[in-house]
Amino acid sequence: MHTNILIVDDDDTIRYLMKEFIETVGYKTVTAANAEEALQALDTDIFEVVVTDIMMPGMDGLELTEVIKGRYDTEVIVMTGYSGDYSYEEAIDKGASDFVFKPIRFEELLLRLRRVLRERHLKKELHNLAITDGLTKLYNSRHFYHELELELERSQRYSHPLSLVILDIDLFKQYNDRWGHLEGDKVLSKLGEAITQSLRKTDSAYRYGGEEFTVILPETVCDEAENVAERIKESIDAKTLYPEGGEPTHITVSIGVTQYVPGEKVTDFVKRADQALFLSKKQGRNRITAVGSDDGPPPAQEDDAAL
Repeated sequence: MHTNILIVDDDDTIRYLMKEFIETVGYKTVTAANAEEALQALDTDIFEVVVTDIMMPGMDGLELTEVIKGRYDTEVIVMTGYSGDYSYEEAIDKGASDFVFKPIRFEELLLRLRRVLRERHLKKELHNLAITDGLTKLYNSRHFYHELELELERSQRYSHPLSLVILDIDLFKQYNDRWGHLEGDKVLSKLGEAITQSLRKTDSAYRYGGEEFTVILPETVCDEAENVAERIKESIDAKTLYPEGGEPTHITVSIGVTQYVPGEKVTDFVKRADQALFLSKKQGRNRITAVGSDDGPPPAQEDDAAL
């Protein structure tokens, strides 16, 4: 196991004993003597669960729980020896996942810790299902707009560049009409693989809709985004498809690239990337086009099927 547990208690002996016990069952632990130390640890490492005492000098455990749940993706188990002063409901209202009484029975703590971790992992799996396109294994369009809003905020807050790539399979309707939708689904799946293999760690890819895909590229200027687009295009060009009952074939994609302009709306940013994609298709498909904010209004778009 590589699960990180943060133990927060102002009693040195309790911290030591809990650390020893939890590590004997395979979890990695870090300890903190107060809320301030705990928050410093949370800023520098990722923890799945924080186990915190309530009564501590300075910020108490319930206040710490509220801060943790507001800032970090971390579960909290609250410990207290003062059952008359604090209630289970108070801890849960602050965002705690569970509540245990001192003196701690380590076997009981382990059971509660495992239950919290199990529920956490299940919750993450359900969340991933909700934001992932089942066919391509990329994120879906709903998650695209959520993440794009976050990246726009980061871009403006830190004055970092942000670019967007939109790509579309050329003549995909004809491919579906000729070979059928099952074969078309195989193409979409292969395309998802090709895009994933071409990305950097900071990039994220999405199935935007139908045969359209998007890639968000944080801290990336337009020229660098064109390089990423070229890698994607080359990866797709290298894929050989074997439709049932047909000869080996290839597909091509048209790609649009643009860079975010600080202060503009999400819709304008996406619309400009769409404009770049449209120009790639209009100019003969199977190419990459970059459009800047000063390139004028988008041309009147024709029916996609015609392109």
